[in-house]
Amino acid sequence: MAYQLVVSQADDVADGVLRRSKHYLPHVARLCLIATFLEDGLRMWFQWNEQRDYLNLTWRCGPVLATLFVATNMLVQIVGCFMVLLRKYVQVAVGMLFAIIVIQTAVYTVLWDAKFFLRNIALCGGLLLLLAEISGEVKTMFAGVPTGDTNRKQSYMQLVGRVLVVFMFMTLFSFEFSVLRLVELVVGTVLMVSMVIGFKTKLAALVLVAWLTILNFVLNSFWMVPYNRIMRDFLKYDFFQTLSVIGGLLLVVALGPGGVSYDAHKKKF
Repeated sequence: MAYQLVVSQADDVADGVLRRSKHYLPHVARLCLIATFLEDGLRMWFQWNEQRDYLNLTWRCGPVLATLFVATNMLVQIVGCFMVLLRKYVQVAVGMLFAIIVIQTAVYTVLWDAKFFLRNIALCGGLLLLLAEISGEVKTMFAGVPTGDTNRKQSYMQLVGRVLVVFMFMTLFSFEFSVLRLVELVVGTVLMVSMVIGFKTKLAALVLVAWLTILNFVLNSFWMVPYNRIMRDFLKYDFFQTLSVIGGLLLVVALGPGGVSYDAHKKKF
């Protein structure tokens, strides 16, 4: 009974936050979501020579192809980000950003690094949630017209997006034995399962947003590292990639769990 009361009160708080922020929350979510792509596109410009030389040395593709890859990588990401922010051809923009994730995973051999690979998977989940948002907007443009296929498509995109975003938290767990780590593991697992099945989804997503934001500023504070340290670039990459996953979670808060979820199923009965 006490547990149900606490959850109910927390759910009311989450609903209150959503009501007060519903007009600007989707904009904040989209800005956070594209943060890592925008930062990486700008990185290509400011580290042009370093990126070109790395690709040339790693793949022995020659300076021309390496330069072409860096230029394409930069332009596709920056243009895609502005398309998302301006709400112009968003589906095309999402496809462009998906392609960047796949290409970078192969070119920078992220596939063999479990941490980076899982974070890229989570980033794909955020982009799927962005596609789900667009599907919802298209649906509202045709009020009164049967949209069963659109509803199902949006619901399944929200389901897959929720599941993929959860992969981010699998990279944060440490299996060192201590009371604090045990609590972190148990609470994190409960929240992740709640997100996956769509139970108290908005509440779980808000808690995960708060948790991930705190961890991001504590663990990835790249601004505290001198410019000449290579660790600064790694922390900066992690910071903005985590910020993008936070954007995906904020989209979950704004959109809700979708039709394929325990929350939606419960409303039918």
